[in-house]
Amino acid sequence: MAPSFTAKQGQYLAFIYNYTKIHRQAPAESDLQRYFQVSPPAIHEMIKTLERNGLIERMPGRARSIRLLVQPEYLPRLE
Repeated sequence: MAPSFTAKQGQYLAFIYNYTKIHRQAPAESDLQRYFQVSPPAIHEMIKTLERNGLIERMPGRARSIRLLVQPEYLPRLE
């Protein structure tokens, strides 16, 4: 069953997937901030929302620990 997320959330998930695939490590919140050109609090809230919705998981206190819980075939194309 395909997970449910908004178009905006899908773009964040697609970025996390592609960044991790290219760099072999998860993006930092600053990487997301640079790409989406939004404020640090906006990025942090989106990360918390994605985690709360079961789309990603993080390890508290560990940098670059975002792990995608959505299969790649359900992700939209990164725009």
